[in-house]
Amino acid sequence: MSGRARFGPVLGIETSCDETSAAVVSGGEVIGHVILSQDAHERFGGVVPEIAARAHLRQLDSVVDAALREADLTAERLAGVGVTAGPGLIGALLVGLNWAKGFAWARDLPLLGVHHMEAHLFANSLESPEAQPPFVALLVSGGHTMLLHAERWGSYQLLGQTRDDAAGEAFDKVARRLGLGYPGGPEIERVGRRGEPGRFRLPRPMLSGRDGPEDPSYFDFSFSGLKTATALLAAELEEGDGSLRAEELPHLAAEFQQAVVDTLVGKVMRAVEWSGCDRVLLGGGVARNGVLRTRLAEALAAGGGSLFAPSPRLAADNAAMVARLAEHRLSLGERSPLDLNADPSFTFPGLRPRTRGAVPGEATRGAPCTPS
Repeated sequence: MSGRARFGPVLGIETSCDETSAAVVSGGEVIGHVILSQDAHERFGGVVPEIAARAHLRQLDSVVDAALREADLTAERLAGVGVTAGPGLIGALLVGLNWAKGFAWARDLPLLGVHHMEAHLFANSLESPEAQPPFVALLVSGGHTMLLHAERWGSYQLLGQTRDDAAGEAFDKVARRLGLGYPGGPEIERVGRRGEPGRFRLPRPMLSGRDGPEDPSYFDFSFSGLKTATALLAAELEEGDGSLRAEELPHLAAEFQQAVVDTLVGKVMRAVEWSGCDRVLLGGGVARNGVLRTRLAEALAAGGGSLFAPSPRLAADNAAMVARLAEHRLSLGERSPLDLNADPSFTFPGLRPRTRGAVPGEATRGAPCTPS
């Protein structure tokens, strides 16, 4: 796909976790968008699935109405409905999917169930029309850490993924261990601004210089060991009452964040070298991290590459990216049946594994990495 596919206006629904969101996209442009974030989970240090699902059920009608009002549209003028079908929390997904199916059936509208992480790929194109394949993509969220090479929309090569904790999950768990709030990523970034990375030394997992593209670990991620190392170091820095020494907290937070960012940037630059494509797309909730965005942009700029990073609003879970992906697939004639079910393990469409040791095709390696 070059340019922006035209099908809309399309209504998008997103309820995969704890954001209730609805949006209207037309011709690749957001004309109505509402995100209602739930704050009931903060005291639990993580999302409680039952609470999230019940909140979606209470809020979705009014959120959709608000998005349509912002778009200055009535439901009769819509051309289709897109909804997140997975992955995510099953109860939360079912609320949005069943609402979308009923809405589409009642108005005889085409329905398209989309993959949540593929939708994150499309978020950038809402703000940057040039954010089109080919590109290397780093998708980082609370549940996923994935490194892809996208030859075109719908054709993605999986280079690497996390073997245990996702980056966002590691931020949340370390923040809890350090006595910080939820979600952990913004809290660690906030506290870490007063700290000095390098005051303590934490590992940079799976970044051995001895590895090569033929090694299974070359593009993969692992944050479990880093999380454990941070917890052990925190224990050494505790006061007699078990609390972390206040003067050391910013330094430990800064070093943990730096270790995660070093790992993510290092893996991306490996993918850039391997693929010959220096156009990088960042997506997912962790894409809001300012240190990650800055470091990745600097690393790419040094070699003449470019970074596409979504605004914080579009990096978070949102319905605009869902509507944009649905608009694209609906314009190709794709439809979902009304018996579509939510799937927490929904397979990423068009994703194929990398053959270990393989290199990209000649059309990509050594050729200009520009959209076709």
